[in-house]
Amino acid sequence: MSDLTPQSDAPTPTTDKITQAARETIYLCNFRVSVDGEWLCLRELNDISLTPDPEPAHEDPKDPIAIERLNLMNMAKLSIKGLIESALNLGRTLDSDYAPLQQFFVVMEHCLKHGLKTKKTFLGQNKSFWGPLELVEKLTPEAGEITASVKDLPGLKTPIGRGRAWLRLALMQKKLSDYMKTLINRKDLLSEFYEANALMMEEEGAVIAGLLVGLNVIDANLCMKGEDLDSQVGVIDFSMYLKDGGPTSKSTEGDGQITAILDQKNYVEELNRHLSASVNNLQAKVDALEKSNTKLTEELAVANNRIITLQEDVERVKEESSQLLESTCKVSKSDGSANGQVLGEARKQIKEETRLRLDVEKELEVQIGMKQEMELSMKMLEKDVCEKQNALLALRQQLDDLRILNQELSHKLQTSDGAMKQKNEITSRLDDTANQMAGTIKQLELRFQQAELGRDLAHETNQLFKQEFGDKIESLQLEVEKLRRESTLIACSRSA
Repeated sequence: MSDLTPQSDAPTPTTDKITQAARETIYLCNFRVSVDGEWLCLRELNDISLTPDPEPAHEDPKDPIAIERLNLMNMAKLSIKGLIESALNLGRTLDSDYAPLQQFFVVMEHCLKHGLKTKKTFLGQNKSFWGPLELVEKLTPEAGEITASVKDLPGLKTPIGRGRAWLRLALMQKKLSDYMKTLINRKDLLSEFYEANALMMEEEGAVIAGLLVGLNVIDANLCMKGEDLDSQVGVIDFSMYLKDGGPTSKSTEGDGQITAILDQKNYVEELNRHLSASVNNLQAKVDALEKSNTKLTEELAVANNRIITLQEDVERVKEESSQLLESTCKVSKSDGSANGQVLGEARKQIKEETRLRLDVEKELEVQIGMKQEMELSMKMLEKDVCEKQNALLALRQQLDDLRILNQELSHKLQTSDGAMKQKNEITSRLDDTANQMAGTIKQLELRFQQAELGRDLAHETNQLFKQEFGDKIESLQLEVEKLRRESTLIACSRSA
C-alpha cells in the first residue's frame, strides 16, 4: 500500500499559460488550425514555421502521436472555454441535455482513451478507461464514494459506461480537477494502463488537469438513472466550434474576410474527407460483423441440430437399457442359476450402455455450454453492430451538416468575390478620374504661369511707355485743352 499513497503535487500550468490557450494551435494531418477564440483558421504547414509550445524540444513536430495529443489538448481547451462561457451566460444549473456539456464529456472520454493499452478478452480486444479511474479511490479516499455510487448504479453493464458515470459524478462534486491531478502525478501506476507516449503520461495531461479548475464555477445536476451510458456514441461535433465570420468578425477589410472564409472552407473540406473515410471504415466493419453474425447463426443452427440428435440418442439408449433390464430380470426368474453366464454378459452390456449414456450426457452438456456461449457472442455482436450503426448515422448527420456549412461558405465566397470585383472596378474608375483631374490641374497651372508672365510683361511695357512719352502726352493734353477753349470762344462769338 505504500506505493499508492499520494505524492507531492507536480507544478501545474500558470494562469498566463491557460489564458494564452486561445493562441495555441491544433494540428490535423498536413494542416495547422489556429485558435483565436472566434473561429478555426486553417493554413498549410509548409507555409508557416512550426514553433511548438508544450512539446519537448526532442520530439518531431510532425510525429502523429504528438499531433494527436496536441489536437486533444486544444479541443479540451475549446470545449472547457465554451462550456464556461455558455454556462455563465445561461445563469442556471446545467442538466444532462445541455449540448456543450455533452461535448465536454465526449472530449474528456477521447483524452482518457488516448494511448490506452489493449487488453485481450474472450470476446476480443478491449480498451476501457475505467481501470485508471478506479485508481483514484486508492490515491484519494474521498473518491471512494463516487466509485461506490457508480458500482451501485443500475443498468451499467460495461466498463465504459462506469467510466462515463464516474466523470459526471466527479464534475457534480467539483473535484474532477483534483482527481485528475492526483492521477497524473502517479505515472508509475498509470504506466500499467497507458503507453509511454499517451496524453495522460505527457505534459498535455497536466495542462488539461489545470484547465479543469475553471469548471468549479459551474453547477450541474445530472440524473443518470435511466440514461443509457453504455451505448452512447462518443463523436466530437466540430461544427459547434466553427463560427460564422460575418457580423462578429474583428476584421473589416475585404481581404481579411475572404481569407477567413477560405480557411474555414478548407478546414470543413478536410474534416469532410476525414468523416467520409471514417464512414467507409465503419461501413466495412459493419459488413464484416454482419458476415460473422451470419456465420455464427449457421454454426448455432448446426449446434442445435447436434443437440437434438444427442437428445434422441440418449432417449433411445434409455429405452434399450430399460428393455434389456426387464428381459434380464425375466430370464433370471425363469432360469435361476442355470443361466448365470448369460446374466453376467447382460450386466456387462448394461454397464457399457450406462457408460455410453454418461458420455452422451457429458457431450450434451458441452454442446449446451457452447450454445450458450455462442448466444452470448451473438448478443454482443448485435450490440456492437447497433453501436457501429448509431455511430455511422451520427457521422453521416455531421457530414451532412458540414456539407451544408461548406455550401454556405462557398456562397459567401462567391458573394465576396463579386463585391471585390465591383470594388476593383470602382477603384479603377476613380484612378482614371484622378489621373484626368491631375492632367487638367497641370494644364491650368501652366496657363496660370503663362498669364502671370503676360501680366508682368504688360506692366513693364506700361512703365516704359510712361517714362518715355509721359511729358509729350501732358503737353499734348494741354494743347488739346487750349484748342477746346478756343473753339468754345469761337462758338460763343458766332452765336453772339
